Amino acid sequence: MDLSTTYLGLNLRNPLVPSASPLSHSVNSIRRMEDAGAGAVVMHSLFEEQLTQQSLELDHFLTYGAESFSEALSYFPEAGSYVVGPDAYLEHIRHAKESVSIPIIGSLNGVSVGGWTGFAKQIEQAGADALELNVYYVPTEPHLTGASVEQMYVDVVADVAGAVGIPVAVKLSPFFSSIPNISLRLAEAGARGLVFFNRFYQPDLDLEALDVVPRLVLSTSEELRLPLRWIAVLFGRVPIDFALTSGVHTFEDVLKGLMAGARVTMLASELLANGVGRLREILEAMQFWMEERDYASVAQMQGSMSQQHVAEPAAFERANYVRTLQSWSPDPTGRLIH
Repeated sequence: MDLSTTYLGLNLRNPLVPSASPLSHSVNSIRRMEDAGAGAVVMHSLFEEQLTQQSLELDHFLTYGAESFSEALSYFPEAGSYVVGPDAYLEHIRHAKESVSIPIIGSLNGVSVGGWTGFAKQIEQAGADALELNVYYVPTEPHLTGASVEQMYVDVVADVAGAVGIPVAVKLSPFFSSIPNISLRLAEAGARGLVFFNRFYQPDLDLEALDVVPRLVLSTSEELRLPLRWIAVLFGRVPIDFALTSGVHTFEDVLKGLMAGARVTMLASELLANGVGRLREILEAMQFWMEERDYASVAQMQGSMSQQHVAEPAAFERANYVRTLQSWSPDPTGRLIH
């Protein structure tokens, strides 16, 4: 049984990759994830605000809703109070690379063109096998067009990918008017992989304190369907590797992601809730399922249920929407029944 896969040109022993989260804050934790079977590990993100504090515009756009990232458990701290700074982050990567044999993927979280280039090079020099760019921008200016925002993403990727020799992946949000188009543009800009999707935690309102507060809610398998759909649609159309994140909790979730066309499936919430030992359990269940159905390898199933290969390609488009609505009808009391 061959569970190996490739991602960003890297050879991985299997497609289970812990995504950016507090689990990678400790080298001991990274070792435990390797021992439990992780194919690679994405490091927790280093935020652009940790590299430079001079930009008032970035402060305005990015200090609101820091809880939008799965690896951020509270709002951005005040300037100068970061626990992990740039130098410590680089040393952490070096130590991790010395301690494990699986690929280590650095993670940068920010927005400005040119703001990351120098540090991306340092992450490469520290030994990271690849780099994940977590580009997150909240466009609050009414006169700023969607095209301008998309161009900013493309410019950031071109800037970083052109500066480093290691492969670059981009963690996308689902909030683009044309995901296929922005995916193609990012591939053309130099990205080697796309991660679907960044899971945003929206701020909440505390009615007693009259304050804006973060609400951390871990994902569920129900959230798998959005990235599943887009990976299935884009497989074979955009020449780039896909990683599925958000909603990966079980071996069934992993199998679905692979069949849609993902090279790897990334998970954090399941490990935070139930421990890194879940990696081993998921791999064992996945292997048993494959053996029962005579699958010889992960490669055999990758993309097998993408839009290009299913019997009804329209199921990924409006046809499925219409069919789903028509499958429900009201009973005599007005309640919907399936």
